[in-house]
Amino acid sequence: MHGTELSPARGKRRSSAELTQIRAILLDIEGTTTPIEFVQQVLFPYARARVHDFLTQHAADPDVRGDIALLRAEHTAEPSHVGRPAWNPSDDRASAEAYVYWLMDRDSKSTGLKSLQGRIWEEGYRKGKLKGKGAVYPDVRPALTRWRDAGKDIAIFSSGSVQAQRNLFANATAGDLSAFLSGYFDTTTGPKRAAASYRRIAELLGHSPGEVLFISDVTAELDAAREAGMQTALCVRGSSPENRSSHPRVRSFDELA
Repeated sequence: MHGTELSPARGKRRSSAELTQIRAILLDIEGTTTPIEFVQQVLFPYARARVHDFLTQHAADPDVRGDIALLRAEHTAEPSHVGRPAWNPSDDRASAEAYVYWLMDRDSKSTGLKSLQGRIWEEGYRKGKLKGKGAVYPDVRPALTRWRDAGKDIAIFSSGSVQAQRNLFANATAGDLSAFLSGYFDTTTGPKRAAASYRRIAELLGHSPGEVLFISDVTAELDAAREAGMQTALCVRGSSPENRSSHPRVRSFDELA
């Protein structure tokens, strides 16, 4: 592994970590910067309730047509599942709608679904329906300020689309946080549980993997990042730590020196 291992900082509690050798911090969103409840109880229902109207009203929009084409390609490439709606080639819009509901019921990380959800949320922010509702934990803004002042690059890697990420942080409950962030990455870069995705992100950030710290609440993602050579930290907020994780644990960004 490149760089220096994440280690406890002097004078801090055992879970604190020294960031001296870290040049960039890569953050997950759900369960890391943002409460899972906000995503599941606010954003997801908001998008679900508007899928039909959004697809109907924007069916001719080139970007939406691109999402529909991507959904159709994913549907074709994916093995058949019991209960999955068939795709009617003569009605892509209706087929996409039915498929989107099916994907949402399974909390799918489909790139086509995430892109469409991001467009629905973007319209909601623009119309003021979601403005100021981008929930983040209280320690997030102070940590972003501290890391930026220390010269760290800060980026996001989430299964939600880049557009959705931008809107969430620009409309956060803690104010516009977009100025702190120098990069956004979604599944178009690669799967979150594939080491190659993290190598690619490090390259795009202009750092060696060992100079990047990835913080997430999902051990499998951290495993992939560590395989790529990144430093890692398991974010555990308000719940019992995962029992079999070898990654350093933090309950708050305040624990990261």
